[in-house]
Amino acid sequence: MKKIYMDYAATTPVDKGVLKVMIPYFTKYYGNASSIHSYGKKAFDAVEKSREQIAGLIKSDSDEIIFTAGGTESDNIAIKGVAYKNKNKKGSKGFNIITSTIEHPAVLETCKHLEKQGFSVKYLPVDKYGFIDLAELDKSISKDTFLITIMFANNEIGTIEPMQDIGKIAKSHNILLHTDAVQAVGKVPIDVNKLKIDLLSISSHKIYGPKGVGALFIRKGINLQTIAHGGGQEKGFRSSTHNSPGIVGLGKACELGKIRLEKDVAHMKKLRNLLIKEILKIEQCYLNGHPEKRLANNAHFRFTAVEGESLNLMLDKKGIAAATGSACSSKKLQASHVLLAIGLDPAEAHGSLRFSLGRMSTKEEVDYVANELPGIVKKLRNMSPLWNR
Repeated sequence: MKKIYMDYAATTPVDKGVLKVMIPYFTKYYGNASSIHSYGKKAFDAVEKSREQIAGLIKSDSDEIIFTAGGTESDNIAIKGVAYKNKNKKGSKGFNIITSTIEHPAVLETCKHLEKQGFSVKYLPVDKYGFIDLAELDKSISKDTFLITIMFANNEIGTIEPMQDIGKIAKSHNILLHTDAVQAVGKVPIDVNKLKIDLLSISSHKIYGPKGVGALFIRKGINLQTIAHGGGQEKGFRSSTHNSPGIVGLGKACELGKIRLEKDVAHMKKLRNLLIKEILKIEQCYLNGHPEKRLANNAHFRFTAVEGESLNLMLDKKGIAAATGSACSSKKLQASHVLLAIGLDPAEAHGSLRFSLGRMSTKEEVDYVANELPGIVKKLRNMSPLWNR
């Protein structure tokens, strides 16, 4: 049986070049990067090199990068750090954050937590493609608004938000802008200065790096409240012994991401377009998200009278790995909040499936999926009372 991986949005394999540079920091250069002896100095130098590699990908300064355990922690440090700093200044009552209804749970759950502590949160609706309304964003800003947090690209439907316009609005009101760029980094050119982004979250395992490590861009001059205290590493924002092998891997992944950006995007986009073209030939199959302003590797569909979980399981029996929603919440039984937010009813949301391609994807894999999927959909519809009716 063939084994076809089309769930790169959930996680990616570690690039061989990334793994190669990581291994010595497990076995040879294993010193603590905070130690002053030669073992520590070797690890410290590697950590600083990685900081430069990450900065190079998003066009920031290296001293604006701190290391975290992943995208979720980066989001928490950014949002809570800004919120608590403002609370300490003036108290939380009435203090306002603006976000969207289709954010990753790492952002939405953090905002809900802050609401319980007295902060107010405005959740902007989105249109059928997943775009926020820029006029609505501008109108929603009040004198109490201190942070806008809008994801760069959606992890489920792949829609890329107009970050440059969002940045202009934030700056016109002198408000900080944070973006969860976990899905966008390595797939979209990012210049944090041009886009006027103040805080940006990165996750290593989405860009062919190791799991358990990430980064947060914090623009110079922005002060965050520390939310986890300890030895004071990473300017006090994230105390913990440095995960040197993971950090080295993230740095190399970013370096390769910068080098390969155009090539990777062109490759994935070509395969994505072919996949969309073939799958839309299936009767009553529809594309979720914008047809063009979407991540190069994302193809998200809904199938009338087909349950997505069953579809996913049958694909798995054919050796095809896909997804019914965000990997962080795919085991939950409720319909995706993203799909409900773009106007799908629960049945349509439950009948949706995401294919996400990667650097290693091939045309042969796309052809295999396009050949197997129609028969699976037909078989499930023959068993569905909704389709027969």
